[in-house]
Amino acid sequence: MTQSTVKIPPLENGDRLTRLEFEIRYQQMTHVKKAELIEGIVYMGSPLRINKHGEPHANIMAWLGLYKAYTNGVQLGDNCTVRLDPENEPQPDALLRIEKGGQSIISEDGYVEGAPELVVEIAASTVSIDLHDKLKAYRRNQVQEYLVWRVDDNEIDWFRLKEEKYVKLQANEKAIIKSEIYPGLWLDINSLLNGNLATVLNILQQGIATSDHQTFVDQLTLNN
Repeated sequence: MTQSTVKIPPLENGDRLTRLEFEIRYQQMTHVKKAELIEGIVYMGSPLRINKHGEPHANIMAWLGLYKAYTNGVQLGDNCTVRLDPENEPQPDALLRIEKGGQSIISEDGYVEGAPELVVEIAASTVSIDLHDKLKAYRRNQVQEYLVWRVDDNEIDWFRLKEEKYVKLQANEKAIIKSEIYPGLWLDINSLLNGNLATVLNILQQGIATSDHQTFVDQLTLNN
């Protein structure tokens, strides 16, 4: 039997595959919108509800989109496949990467390779894979900041990689968390959880207006 006549099996939840095997099968299933390889195991997404995922995801993208608009030299991704290592190829809800001089590159076939500096996932709760195997994979591959919105729990966890461990970033007295990797990327936790996107974006604009953000943009400009 020649290679061209070999039937490629479909992806199934729970399959144990290498990254190459996963990609070959995923590319054959054009109707599948989201599948991930986490620690060598295939996970395929279920239909998404607007209140549980769609709207939270859209609000995160609005927040990150505004930051990107004022930060030349960063690239924002929405549900982009990321080649992390031989056993991990996630498709995070959002990512923010430094285009030149950062940890990741864009491959010849258009995929992100390596760890973006920031990854965001919209999760159901603490029992989600996002806070277990996926967290381990992101940590091991040096994703510097990892934000998980636990919708059912009405909580947001924002982790920072320090000494090979994820440590939660703490909000200040105004319930604002500030990124340590992306100067000016400020998040009003309570406003986001309450659906007050206008306030979320207003607080972000305050962060963007700081001298730290301008210095960061200047550094990115030099790299380009």
